[in-house]
Amino acid sequence: MTKTSRLSYAGTIAALSKTIADAGNTIFATIDQCTAAKTAGLTMRPTTLMIFGNPKGGTPLMQAFPLVALELPLKLLIWEEDGTVNVSFVPMSEIAARYSITGFEAQISAMDRAIDALTASVI
Repeated sequence: MTKTSRLSYAGTIAALSKTIADAGNTIFATIDQCTAAKTAGLTMRPTTLMIFGNPKGGTPLMQAFPLVALELPLKLLIWEEDGTVNVSFVPMSEIAARYSITGFEAQISAMDRAIDALTASVI
C-alpha cells in the first residue's frame, strides 16, 4: 500500500514520528537509507524506514505464529521521488494471510485500522 504525503519529506517523517508516539506505539528504529548509501559511496533518493509497534498487539501474534516475527514490528517506508513524498507499508491483513494466521481477526483488523489512522496524519 502506498499513499502520497501532503507534507515534505522531513515533515512527513516528523509528523509520522509524533503520531506513532502519540498513539502509544514505540519507534524501535528509524533507518535513513539514503545516508547509509552515501557511506558506501552510492546515491539514493531520500528514503527512510521506520520500524514501530506496540508489544501488546504484536507479541500475542508472534507467540501463536512465530514466523510472523519476520514481519513485526510494523514498518513504514517514507520515500521521495520527483518531488512526491510517499508512505508505503504492508497491511497487517496481508501479513496475516501470508502466514495463515487465524483466530486473531479482531487484532489484525485493529492493526490495519491503526496503520491507516497513522498514515492519514500525512495524507
